[in-house]
Amino acid sequence: MAAHPASPAARQRVVLGVVGGSGLYRMAALADGTKVELTTPFGAPSGPYTRATLPRPGAAPLDVVFLARHGEGHRLLPTEVDYRANIHGFKQLGVTHLLSVSAVGSLREEIVPGHVVFPDQFIDRTRTRASTFFGDGVVAHVQFGEPTTPAFRALARDAAARAGATIHDGGTLVVMEGPAFSTKAESHLYRSWGASIIGMTALPEAKLAREAELGYAVLALATDYDCWHEAEAEVSVEAVMATVAHNVELAQRSILELVAALPQTTEELPYPRACEFATMTDRASISPAARQRLDLILGHYL
Repeated sequence: MAAHPASPAARQRVVLGVVGGSGLYRMAALADGTKVELTTPFGAPSGPYTRATLPRPGAAPLDVVFLARHGEGHRLLPTEVDYRANIHGFKQLGVTHLLSVSAVGSLREEIVPGHVVFPDQFIDRTRTRASTFFGDGVVAHVQFGEPTTPAFRALARDAAARAGATIHDGGTLVVMEGPAFSTKAESHLYRSWGASIIGMTALPEAKLAREAELGYAVLALATDYDCWHEAEAEVSVEAVMATVAHNVELAQRSILELVAALPQTTEELPYPRACEFATMTDRASISPAARQRLDLILGHYL
């Protein structure tokens, strides 16, 4: 009998997923990648995934899966992204660890535009986004005290350092609803909370990655000082895009360095077994429709 696709037996090889901007997918190493269109029980992903195999010096090539978070041509607002469909699609394609590449605003003087931050905590200021695979007859609660996967985040951090980035290790990322940028009052409020950076996409992405039992880390590219810094211009799309364009090559190099550093097996780099004891609903009360909808999330436990 074949192993369930979400079970540890079926997820022994590390497969890297990357979600981010369109510039990441123009990597020369992805020239032979294939486009994959998927459907999910939770809607349509942002667009086609790109599956590829990236070379690794002295080791077997690594399978990688890329997705443009906002769709091809950047058509989706942060609120319009179907995060559930995106994460479910990564799980369908065998991803075990997901790197989120995101543009963020800096809330700290020392985090200069152009620097890279690897946050280890989040504050959720989103309002209207579906943030769980559960509900509709199935109640489950996963642990989220550490919203990123420490060992995976450390590998990504070290890879970015080798790629030449000026990095900041740790920090709190405020995730706001958008699409407008912050008011000055909000920006100063987040600074008073001790937050380091602000963005619009890491949540509910990280929560859903945890429910899908994917390792998760954020490579956050600081593009501006939000609007709190009196000596700097207020954040604008023009400034953000200019910094992102400058840093695309750095992000690409960081991904290649991470690919080279990742181990072959999930025994060496475990993903979170977050759903193993998370379900509160009596198994006998879970309907066939719910079992089918959640098969890739819970099926190996049910």
